Amino acid sequence: MNTDITRGGQYLIKETNSDTIFTPENFTEEQVMMRDSVKEFIDKEIWPNKERFEKKDYAFTEECMKKAGELGLLGVAVPEAYGGLGMGFVSTMLVCDYISGATGSFSTAFGAHTGIGTMPINLYGNEEQKNKYLPKLASGEWFGAYCLTEPDAGSDANSGKTKAVLSADGTHYSITGQKMWISNAGFCNLFIVFARIEDDKNITGFIVENDPSNGISLGEEEHKLGIRASSTRQVFFNETKVPVGNMLSERGNGFKIAMNALNVGRIKLAAACLDSQRRLITAAVRYANERIQFKVPISTFGAIRTKIAEMATNAYVGESASYRAAGSIEQRINQRIEEGNSHQDAELKGVEEFAIECSILKVAVSEDVQHCTDEGIQIFGGMGFSEDTPMESAWRDARISRIYEGTNEINRMLAVGMLIKKAMKGHVDLLTPAMKVADELMSIPSFDTPDYNELFAEEKEMIEKMKKAFLMVAGSAVQKFGPELEKHQALMMAAADMMIEIYMAESAILRTEKLAKEKGQDKVKEQIAMTQLYLYHAVDIINIKGKEGIASFTEGDEQRIMLMGLRRFTKYTNLPNVNALREIIASKVIDKNEYSF
Repeated sequence: MNTDITRGGQYLIKETNSDTIFTPENFTEEQVMMRDSVKEFIDKEIWPNKERFEKKDYAFTEECMKKAGELGLLGVAVPEAYGGLGMGFVSTMLVCDYISGATGSFSTAFGAHTGIGTMPINLYGNEEQKNKYLPKLASGEWFGAYCLTEPDAGSDANSGKTKAVLSADGTHYSITGQKMWISNAGFCNLFIVFARIEDDKNITGFIVENDPSNGISLGEEEHKLGIRASSTRQVFFNETKVPVGNMLSERGNGFKIAMNALNVGRIKLAAACLDSQRRLITAAVRYANERIQFKVPISTFGAIRTKIAEMATNAYVGESASYRAAGSIEQRINQRIEEGNSHQDAELKGVEEFAIECSILKVAVSEDVQHCTDEGIQIFGGMGFSEDTPMESAWRDARISRIYEGTNEINRMLAVGMLIKKAMKGHVDLLTPAMKVADELMSIPSFDTPDYNELFAEEKEMIEKMKKAFLMVAGSAVQKFGPELEKHQALMMAAADMMIEIYMAESAILRTEKLAKEKGQDKVKEQIAMTQLYLYHAVDIINIKGKEGIASFTEGDEQRIMLMGLRRFTKYTNLPNVNALREIIASKVIDKNEYSF
């Protein structure tokens, strides 16, 4: 058993060996078959019918969900004992990735059902609850929904006013309240509902069957910017009777259930934004190769090639980081099972351990997919603004991904807040390396010319320096503000962006280094170029956000020394030729006429 498994957040203070990470090139034969079957389903059932989703055909969304259930795709994460496929965490990521690329409407229905609709029962339900509900949910006989958000309880999820009152005879709870933005509400058979018992500090979770005769009513379908055929309604509970046996976990444990469900939801949301980027890049490249202006395809123009290179780079890096984190989580789950934990506890603790990375990925990949759709429209020009092309609907669908599973602003602050809590618990030693960085700032820098003969030698050094920049800013901020840091949101947002760029850039370096060892550098020159291009941008962001952070809480000599340190930590010895890197990437994608990595 490998006891030297990196904990969540430790990437900031430890060097990771590329041999230890999981990448998409490591998919097993079974996983490749699963990926191909999911792609076949999407290409056959979903992609040709995009127009039906845009016309708010909710019944068609339900019909497609039933077909997914028949293929076993709704039960990938459900153990075999309850009618599912019992696949590992990486496999569940893979299915979520490739099932989500065609339309946000179906992606949302799938994610709401398999994730927050089914997962709380899988991870928190007792045997009776799991035996009763999971087989129906895994097969698509029943569909699930998740009722947390209320008119006055959004990001502050624990502030909900929905009440659960125990009956005089102690047999059931009576639930009364209003929930909103409930995905799958229009066709679900079961709700995971969060309500407060008496004046409890924390909410409690309940499994509630959807029976209109039991005080349950629905609002009209919401008319939304995107995900138009995703059923989204308000749900009203009026003294809805729920047997005491349908309480999920323990009284007052609802907030923990909700937060852990969101951790899984966040990394799965990142996965759900990957294949849409691959498909959009392919659509944009094919259009650029066919569109003739000034007697040549517009794919020959440098401005278009730059866009294609940047889109492909973000997709590659997002994929690298998402599967790195999924592999870390699966490794942690397996370790806990070996140690004697139940599958439920192992999965809960495995995901919870990497909650920081889940938030990082949610933010980074949701923003990348929005940028991808926006640039896709731009490449299509006027046609991109038309409903006759896939770009317009993709742009609208992408917008919600920065809002649900916790807004990107909330997730940025969560990432920093969780890191500080881990440091206080001794799970991540930030203090020792931060003090070393402080000492380094007072020392004379080396003027020796480094040896950069090995692949990524300078890039790895840049990653180490970026980590030092983060530790310098975050370490000083924590020392100055302590627990009050959470009140300084702009500073936390800047620190979060530094954390995000380090994880994403390092993930790309590790994946590409692993690829180069297996195939040889000459076979992966485009991946090397994408990695170097992404790092170039990441260094710039570290510099900008570092300056923002430093200026917000320092002055005088302290500020001057930290700004000098930041310049030292963001300085290349050999500045990359970004235009040459973009040309390497764009040439491959345009020549292949598709996203091809």
